[in-house]
Amino acid sequence: MSPVRRAPLRVVLAALVAACLSALTIAPAHAAAYRYWGFYQLSDGAWTFAQKGPDQTTPKDGSVDGWRFAVADEASTRYPRAVLTFEQVCGTTAAVSGKKRVGLVVDFGRPADAADGATPPEPKALCAVVATDATSATVLAVAGDVRTEKGLVCGVDGYPTSDCGGAVKEVSPEAKAADQPVTIAAPAATPSASASTPAASGTDVAAVPTSGTSGGTVAAYVIAGLVLLALIGYLLARSRSRARQDG
Repeated sequence: MSPVRRAPLRVVLAALVAACLSALTIAPAHAAAYRYWGFYQLSDGAWTFAQKGPDQTTPKDGSVDGWRFAVADEASTRYPRAVLTFEQVCGTTAAVSGKKRVGLVVDFGRPADAADGATPPEPKALCAVVATDATSATVLAVAGDVRTEKGLVCGVDGYPTSDCGGAVKEVSPEAKAADQPVTIAAPAATPSASASTPAASGTDVAAVPTSGTSGGTVAAYVIAGLVLLALIGYLLARSRSRARQDG
């Protein structure tokens, strides 16, 4: 009887690595989606996701804040559908001594982004004239009443009337569709707000990842890595044991 041929250890390890990488590649396909208000800032003519919440961000005079209500997951980002510069938003608003001017763009999203398919308000732009130390939360309050829940921005100027950063189990094809640019008219008035506006204090943006690697994916990599190391250790120990027996 011919001896049973055992696969070389390196072949087994290569197969294990390939299996782990294949599983990790499939995992992000099940990324969770959320319906929420995203907070952005204009930088070099393009929207960028804010690194801090609005109550921790103090915009400079001449900057522009943006908000967008949408359905998004960790693999996509829904920016405001129009880019307006500071000059476009605040160019006709005179500077005020002891205050700063901050442009504000609020995009209420598409009907597909709404929980009930309702028609959202038209996007709008405002020039906020606020105290020099005012945060982006105060700037947002210029757009209307800000509804918050557990520190999260849930509604702006009455929209939406309920829900707050809720998970979306099934994203419709309409919600997945690419955004189409919209036109936002320049503000007709010059709103102002006090830095102590109650409705704007203590708010934060919903912590929903829109790009990069999510916490769940990182955890999957860590777990897979630990499993792989354990398998490698087991196979090495088994190989050494067989080598001692053969010797």
